Amino acid sequence: MRRSRTAALTALAAAVALTLTGCSSSKGSSDGSAKGGAVAGADAATKNIVNASEQKGGTVVYEHSDVPDSFDPGNTYYAYMYNFSRLYGRPLTTFQPAAGEEGNKLVPDLAESLGQVSADGLSWTYKLRAGIKYDDGAVVTSKDIKYAVERSNFAADVLSNGPTYFHDLLKDNDTPYQGPYKDKSPEGLKSIETPDDTTIVFHLKQPFADFDYLVSAPQTVPVPQAKDTGADYVKHIASTGSYKFQSYEEGKEVVLVPNTNWDQKTDPIRKQLAEKIQVKLKIAQSTIDQDLLAGNAQVDLAGKGVDPQTQAKLLLDPKLKAQTDNTYGGRLVYTAINTKVAPFDNADCRKAVQYAIDKVSVQTAIGGPIRGDVASTVLPPDIPGYQKFNLYETAGNKGDEAKAKEALKACGKPDGFKTSIMARQDRSTEVASATAIQAALKKVGIEVDIQQFPQGKYFQDFAGVPEYTDSHGTGLIMMQWGADWPTGYGFLQQVVDGRAIKKSGNTNLSQLNDPSINKLLDDAIANPDRAAREKIYGEIDKKTMEAAVIVPLTYYKVFLYRPAGATNMASTPAFSGQYDYLNIGVTK
Repeated sequence: MRRSRTAALTALAAAVALTLTGCSSSKGSSDGSAKGGAVAGADAATKNIVNASEQKGGTVVYEHSDVPDSFDPGNTYYAYMYNFSRLYGRPLTTFQPAAGEEGNKLVPDLAESLGQVSADGLSWTYKLRAGIKYDDGAVVTSKDIKYAVERSNFAADVLSNGPTYFHDLLKDNDTPYQGPYKDKSPEGLKSIETPDDTTIVFHLKQPFADFDYLVSAPQTVPVPQAKDTGADYVKHIASTGSYKFQSYEEGKEVVLVPNTNWDQKTDPIRKQLAEKIQVKLKIAQSTIDQDLLAGNAQVDLAGKGVDPQTQAKLLLDPKLKAQTDNTYGGRLVYTAINTKVAPFDNADCRKAVQYAIDKVSVQTAIGGPIRGDVASTVLPPDIPGYQKFNLYETAGNKGDEAKAKEALKACGKPDGFKTSIMARQDRSTEVASATAIQAALKKVGIEVDIQQFPQGKYFQDFAGVPEYTDSHGTGLIMMQWGADWPTGYGFLQQVVDGRAIKKSGNTNLSQLNDPSINKLLDDAIANPDRAAREKIYGEIDKKTMEAAVIVPLTYYKVFLYRPAGATNMASTPAFSGQYDYLNIGVTK
C-alpha cells in the first residue's frame, strides 16, 4: 500500500536523522540568514545565549499555526504562553533568561526575593519591588496579585484553561469561596492576605515545598479588578511587563510595543530591545518554516519544532544544521486512555493497547530519534524522580500482538472492539502518530476512528472536557505534556491527581483518581527532603503505569531552527526546550 505524503516525509526525516546523528557542526551561514548575525553552530543555544546583544530596534515576528488557548495570563495552560506572557505580564517569580540548566534557575520577578516560608510550611510571604506600574501609569499593588489568583483559580465557569494548584492548596474560607465574579465582598479569599500594598501572604492547607515555583505561573501576573472584564479581559490586558498591547485581533494577529511605564530599575531580567513584536496566527506550518529560513520570522510561537519536510532539509545541509537546536524539554508524548469509557474501564483492555502499539512507528511519525527517544515511563529522563523501567516491554519497542490479544481475552474482548482517538489538527506529527497507533491497534482487532480538533479549543471544548469525551465514547486521546515547573510534582500532579480533574480545561485526560496516588503526591510535596520527594515521584510513576492509563510514546525532543538575524537566543528547559522569549531581538 502506498504511504501517505505525511508518512513518507516523516520516514524521510527519521532516516536522515539517523544518518546524520553525530555530524560535526558547521559555523557557516546559509542564504536563509542573510539578514545578518553570527551562527554559533548546532545545539549552541542549548548551552549558551547565542548572538547576545543589547541592540535596540526592529520588529520581532512570531508565527503560530493555530491560536493559543488565550493571551490572558490567568487563562492559559500552554508552555509557550507561559513563556510569551512574561513579555507583558510579570509573575511573582520566574526563570532566569539562560540556556540549558541555567535556565531552570528560579529568580524573583515582581517580588524582591523568593518567598519567606513559615516554620510550619503553611504560609508564604512575598514583598513586591517598589515602583512597578501598569502601562497606564497606575501603581501595581499586592491586592492586584491576590485578585489575579482569585479570578484564575476560583472562576472556572469564566476562565477554564489554567491549572488548579492555588484552588487546591489555599486554605478554605469558612464558607467556600465562589470567586470574584460571584463573591462581591471586599475581603475576597481569606487565605490570601495583603497587609499592605507591597506584601502578599498565602496561607496553605498543607506544606508545599515547590511554592516558589508555583508563583512563577502567569496566574500571579497582577490584574486590576476595576479593569477586569472576565472572558473579554484578553482584549484589553493591563501590562506590567516590558511590552504592552498595541492591537489584538482575535485569531489573526497581536502586536506588542514597548511599555513606556516599564522601568528597567525595577526589572533586572528584561531588556526591551525590539521596537515592535508581531504575532501572526493561523499560519501554515510549512509557511512558518519558510519564513524562519528566510529570516522573515524569528520564532515559531508554539515551539514545537519544524515540520518533517523542513527537518529533512535542515539535516541534509550542514550550513542549515548549524542553526538548529535539538534538546529534551521535560516533555512526554503519550496517549491517554479514558478510564470512564468502556471497555477501558477494564485494566486488561488498557493493557492490550499498551502491548499493541508499535512505538517505533510513532517515533518515526514524529520525526525519528532526533525528535524523541522511545518512552516507557510517565516521567521523562530530565525530570527529577525519573526511574528507568518498562512494564509493557516488547521486542524492539514494536509491539507484541500475542500479548495484546491475551489482554483482550482477559478483558472479555477477544475479537477486539471499536473506539476513537483525538488529535490536534494543526499538529501534523500528532495526527501522523494517531495514524500509526490506528494501524497497530487494527492488527489486534481494535478499530480506531481518528477525530481531529483545533489546538486552541482542544482542552477548553473537547479533549479537556470529560463530559464531552465520555458522552462521545472517546477512548484514546493524544497528548504532549511538559512540566509546569522542573520537579516531579510539577510534571505529575496535573495529569495523574484525581483532584485535578476539571469540567473544562482538564489535563488528567485518563480521569485517573487513585487515592493512593493522590496521597503520595501530598506526602511528597510536604516533605522538606528533596531526595525523599524524588523517590516518591518514582513510585507514583510506577503506580500510574501499573494502572495502564497512560501509554508513554516518546520522551519528546524539540528540533528548532534559529534564524541568524535573531539575537539573545537560548533554549531553556524551564519552557520545554523552547527559546526563552523574554529578550529576543533582531540585528539590523
